[in-house]
Amino acid sequence: MTKYDWQFSVESWPFRTPYRFAGHVWTSLDLFVARVNDGTHEGIGEGAGVYYHDEPVADMPARAELLRDRLENGLTRDELQQCLPASGVRNAIDCALWDLESKRSGVAAWRSAGLSSLRPLTCVQTLSIADPDDMAAAALAVPSARALKLKLAGDGLDGARVRAVRSVRPAAWIGVDANQSLTLRTLEELLPALGEAKVDLLEQPLAVGQDAGLEGRDWPIPLAADESVQTATDIAALAGRYQVINIKLDKAGGLTEALRMADEARRLGMKIMVGNMLGTSRAMAPGMIVGQHCDVVDLDGPLLIGRDIAGGLDYSGGMVRAGACRWGQA
Repeated sequence: MTKYDWQFSVESWPFRTPYRFAGHVWTSLDLFVARVNDGTHEGIGEGAGVYYHDEPVADMPARAELLRDRLENGLTRDELQQCLPASGVRNAIDCALWDLESKRSGVAAWRSAGLSSLRPLTCVQTLSIADPDDMAAAALAVPSARALKLKLAGDGLDGARVRAVRSVRPAAWIGVDANQSLTLRTLEELLPALGEAKVDLLEQPLAVGQDAGLEGRDWPIPLAADESVQTATDIAALAGRYQVINIKLDKAGGLTEALRMADEARRLGMKIMVGNMLGTSRAMAPGMIVGQHCDVVDLDGPLLIGRDIAGGLDYSGGMVRAGACRWGQA
């Protein structure tokens, strides 16, 4: 019987410039890394956790250690779903198992996920919160980006922010992410500015638990659920309130559950977005598999950190490609 050697570690990645979104400013990013080795092949996975679930990355190795005996004796991905709740820990371990399977079998992870190819994807570039003129300057600083996502603050300046960015990027796809910072009143007040700026998507306008206020309304812009949807069991309750589901592997607890979420969203006639909780190409590569099913792809973690692992994904021309990244490749 094969014994599997597991190693768990935490890495800290400083941002080149502070990353600002509603109520938060981050200057560095801690990442949990899981590595598994069968004596010949190695698999790797990365998780950033879910900050609003109070999931400190520093605690993740100890949580993973609780499963060491079962992991060393060949715990499967399906068994893992029953052993850990959806979390950054489960995400990193699940993705490490996917990677190891691809290396051992000689079959790329995307093929094992039922895909016929791994095509390049148009990738959203996120602009963190700043004054309107500064956000317009940030949009001009990434001329190759075909799709932009603006973080909103709910502070009365959001309309000016979207108008400023649209004025300098007339041809770009633009989405906005409120990160729960709006109310029904401020959402309705903001809609004319979003329409004027031809915004294509509004992500998580209201606080979790207030989604019922969106029910049955004919919104002029598609609404995407993010914090309101974690795993596949959450999706059915959001039909009729949101038109798009944002799948993130840290929320889902790995690629295995993320693919189940994509199936459930499609079953309910909802569109799909893949996002990220930030990270390197080790975390974005499995997201690319989900992205093959998606209408919107937001896998810009390495761009936001400002650097990446060696041999990462190829971010060029507003696209993300497999490039030299070896995660999940046979």
